[in-house]
Amino acid sequence: IGYEQDGFHWDRAHVEVHLHAQSADIAVGVDSAGNKDEGAGDQGIMFGYACRETPELMPAPIYYAHKILRRLSEARRSGETGALGPDAKSQVTVRYENGKPVAATQIVVSTQHLDEALTSHDVQAIIEPYVRETLPDGWISKDTIWHVNPTGKFVIGGPDGDCGLTGRKIIVDTYGGAAPHGGGAFSGKDPTKVDRSAAYAARYLAKNVVAAGLAERCTIQLSYAIGVSKPLSLYVDLHGTGNADEAKLETVLMDVMDLSPRGIRQHLSLNLPIYARTSAYGHFGRAPEADGGFSWERTDLAEAIRSAAG
Repeated sequence: IGYEQDGFHWDRAHVEVHLHAQSADIAVGVDSAGNKDEGAGDQGIMFGYACRETPELMPAPIYYAHKILRRLSEARRSGETGALGPDAKSQVTVRYENGKPVAATQIVVSTQHLDEALTSHDVQAIIEPYVRETLPDGWISKDTIWHVNPTGKFVIGGPDGDCGLTGRKIIVDTYGGAAPHGGGAFSGKDPTKVDRSAAYAARYLAKNVVAAGLAERCTIQLSYAIGVSKPLSLYVDLHGTGNADEAKLETVLMDVMDLSPRGIRQHLSLNLPIYARTSAYGHFGRAPEADGGFSWERTDLAEAIRSAAG
């Protein structure tokens, strides 16, 4: 876990787990029975998004914010620097020209440090080389404004310093605010909860639309009703960057993938134990893994979508 502080220490923490079966009233709608297929575990709207700003088809600001934090973690774990603690967050403000990201105008990095004597200036001197090697050449200039540990000292980290309540940081887990979000958190939910599985499916379809060369940007919206297996709606927005008919594409996407909870779960193998790795660096823009992790990042439907939408 990483935290070794008086208020929270991995070796002394006491964890209690209190679980009980799902409400029978909900289970009636969710579970399959007889001729009834599995229904959605809740009502709601889910969004998926993809764009050509990065190789992983993610918006540049969130992509580079995650990349900065991953690099700092690598430096800490490898021993390149012993000054940093495990708690950190980042935010990158990006300037666009003609719809393309070209520069970082402001960079925020708040990172825990172990030496109380370090100032914000000292911490910036430690982390700036890692940030510079993470961002594209030319993105950082003399005009870039840095905010490193803006409150000053950041020694107490993790649950000892600050902890949230329900859900997770849903914009950090998705697209950094570049696309809509239905509002439901992902973590802690199994695939019957379309908050999670349908959001993965929407990202999967949006990414495949962009990978197929049908648009520079694609937003997909799905909606569900509790206990109902098929989505109530599927909406495609290519943001004026597409070379395919959006209404036709909506029909094509319903044909190439079964978007019922069971269909999504089976197509993306969501019953596998693949979720722990989503606890850092976001759920999207990650490389699909051999054991089924990040299966929703595959682009294996691109050719079928291109052919059917042509």
